[in-house]
Amino acid sequence: MKTSLNRRSVLRAAGITVALPWLEAMNPAFGASFAPPQRSVFICTALGLHPKSLWPKTMGRDYEVTPYLKLLEEHREDFTLFSGLQHEDQTGRQPHDSEMTFLTAARKPGMGGFRNTISIDQLAASQLGSVTRFPSINMGTMKSQSQSYTSGGVMIPAATSPSKLFAELFLNGSPADLQAQKRKLDDGKSILDELGSQAKLLRRKSSVSDNHLLDDYFDSIRTAEKNITVAQSWIDKPKPEIEASPPRDIPTTADIIGRAQLLIDLVPLISQTDSTRVVTIMIQDHYVVPSIEGVIGNHHNLSHHGQDPRKIEQLQLIESKIVECFGRLLGKMKSKQEADGTLLDRTSILFGSNLGNANAHHANNLPIFLAGGGFPHGQYIAKEKGTPLCNLFVTMLQRMGIEVDAFSQSTGALSWS
Repeated sequence: MKTSLNRRSVLRAAGITVALPWLEAMNPAFGASFAPPQRSVFICTALGLHPKSLWPKTMGRDYEVTPYLKLLEEHREDFTLFSGLQHEDQTGRQPHDSEMTFLTAARKPGMGGFRNTISIDQLAASQLGSVTRFPSINMGTMKSQSQSYTSGGVMIPAATSPSKLFAELFLNGSPADLQAQKRKLDDGKSILDELGSQAKLLRRKSSVSDNHLLDDYFDSIRTAEKNITVAQSWIDKPKPEIEASPPRDIPTTADIIGRAQLLIDLVPLISQTDSTRVVTIMIQDHYVVPSIEGVIGNHHNLSHHGQDPRKIEQLQLIESKIVECFGRLLGKMKSKQEADGTLLDRTSILFGSNLGNANAHHANNLPIFLAGGGFPHGQYIAKEKGTPLCNLFVTMLQRMGIEVDAFSQSTGALSWS
């Protein structure tokens, strides 16, 4: 009888733990096929992409190369560029409030009474459950602001330190460290239990309207309890061992590209070790002059170029570097073998922006790339103006095996051939 190995099988000897790659022996017995998991990565460059440098005039497979697409030419068959996609009602109190809703599609961000909704990555994480050590991983290039929101509309902070995230992912602590972590989890759970008891007593004394407010509180407690339980179940399991060296954080905020690349470089490692199946990265406004040769203006100010050719030229230098980061990710994901394919074959990577025209703060006709995931690629697809971006989100969820037919503003799944 053929004996199958668990995907998380490791080699152990004298305190050394080495994670195994995908092996034929990891297939179920009797020769049944066993495919690696599907994953989703969402990357947003919050200050947009200059439209005239991006959009081709020709649709289909024979689209002409534009300045930005030229940087991705070697990966032409690995991605699809979409136009016409957007979320409706994205004009907020502040011009850049659509950053909050890129992954949620909640309407009128930042306006009076606004409350965000669950983001696509957190919906996926909640549906997948505790199949990985981390339900999701959210990263930001400068600050803890993220585009990931719980069902209660609470933002999940982004990790900004590649070195600290690397340690959380791959470095095993000492026995004393593990015991200390267990105590923290136990303490947290006991505190939540006490809070839960008090909340139930309070609810009995509260009015109907107050009880609606308490619903969110109970939901938060249940979510925290679930997270603690999941964390406890993983704490004794060894983290995967990898050959990569820990990254060194870049202290200067002027190195926008260096910071973005360090975070993006973690994606292949995260995918290869199945540390999570849902990743978000936000390339943020750093409020500085980027350390890029030829750039002398603040990135934000350059995005509001007012059609000044000198500003557009500098903006193109910045955005070209960001597009190249996306291209390098595709190259690395293609170079990593997994089962009978590559990491990219099983990873859907959405790269785009919450702004279609940063110069005017317009949040329509968003620049959206979808790469990998086993989808048909190699085209520029011009969808009807106003097509919900959420339709593409539904398609990505379904590719991950999540049984949904709607998300936020969607009208169905997005299809193309």
